[in-house]
Amino acid sequence: MAPAAAKWLITGRVQGVGFRWFVARQAHAAGLTGWVRNLPDGRVEIVACGESDALATLGARLHSGPPAATVERVEKLDIPHEGVAGNTFEIR
Repeated sequence: MAPAAAKWLITGRVQGVGFRWFVARQAHAAGLTGWVRNLPDGRVEIVACGESDALATLGARLHSGPPAATVERVEKLDIPHEGVAGNTFEIR
C-alpha cells in the first residue's frame, strides 16, 4: 500500500494539557512519521505520513485527545507524502 499523508489543525483546550505527547504516543503506536507542534494562536498542528488506515486511526483519536484536553474542532487536509521528511514522529 502506498504511503499517504495528512495535516490536522486542532482547536480547543489543547495546549498545556499533554496533547502533543498524546499525539506522539498514538503516532508511534501506529507506525507513522511526522511531527506535532503548538501554534502561536493556541491550536496544535499535526503532520503525519504512513498507511491510510493508520492515519484514519490517528485522526479519529484526535477528536478526544488526552483526558485534560477539550477538542472543539479538528480540521484535516490531505497533503503529498513527499513533503513529510523523516523516519520518526517528533514533538516540535
